[in-house]
Amino acid sequence: MDNLTFGEKYTLMKPRDSKSFRHIYFTCFLVLYCLILFLNIWLTVVIVLQRALHEPMYIFLCNLCFNSIYGATGFYPKFMHDLLLDLYIIPSYLCALQAFVIYGAVKCEYCTLAVMAYDRYVAICKPLDYHSKLNKSSCILLLAFCWSVPFITAFVAISLSSSLTSCKYNIDKLYCDNWSMIKLSCESTVTNNIFGFVFISFYFALFVSIIVSYIKLVIACKASLECRRKFWQTCVPHMFSLINFTTALLFDLLYSRYGSKDFPEDLRNFFALEIIIVPPIFNPVIYGLKLKEIRKRLFKSCVR
Repeated sequence: MDNLTFGEKYTLMKPRDSKSFRHIYFTCFLVLYCLILFLNIWLTVVIVLQRALHEPMYIFLCNLCFNSIYGATGFYPKFMHDLLLDLYIIPSYLCALQAFVIYGAVKCEYCTLAVMAYDRYVAICKPLDYHSKLNKSSCILLLAFCWSVPFITAFVAISLSSSLTSCKYNIDKLYCDNWSMIKLSCESTVTNNIFGFVFISFYFALFVSIIVSYIKLVIACKASLECRRKFWQTCVPHMFSLINFTTALLFDLLYSRYGSKDFPEDLRNFFALEIIIVPPIFNPVIYGLKLKEIRKRLFKSCVR
């Protein structure tokens, strides 16, 4: 990010009626942030402290919770600070940092969901090979994949967008992301577009692999009552998480690149915020309630 001009400042979008309702907005987002921290930390602590939960599926869920905290922290503190001051300005270097955190967290979540789909595929379709395929070494490699690939690609993407010379300074969004930074430039963005196409192709391939694994899971479940039981208990929450996250991500991606200013602002903001509000709350709740082993230990920790 050597070419980033640290003196530049960008103006973020103001929430509707921010002057009148900023304290209400602040209270709502503070509650949301505290709820995200509480739910994800609670679930993570339960998984870490209970040796019976030290299995690949729960370790990957723990990773999902940690990433939710990381991604939420990239948005909520800055946004709440802006609401308090009613001043929606961000220095260019902080904009790049926020884009890096949110961009990386989004991709890390998708990689984690892909790894969790692979875990369920092996557990249900190849149960005899589960402990050999999902041993300690392979789990470490899969976790390294979940973090290294997203953050290397995020660093490259933000570096490319930060090296562009800005000729506009108004970001049409409540937070900074990579495409919003690219749209500020008056230079050629061919390199950025090529990299974006490669990135989209990679994650589309991940999505296809998840769909293929679930098709195989459904076929395998037809032959066995035990497989069907495992599928409904462990795969249903994963499917809900995947559908919700993919829908929000796809809309945000398509609107960022091809959206019209005539699109309703409230709906646009809803989808932009949905990706950093719903999954961090939804994931620990749905997994905590649906997975029997976690549910049992969560309730036990409450009554102590």
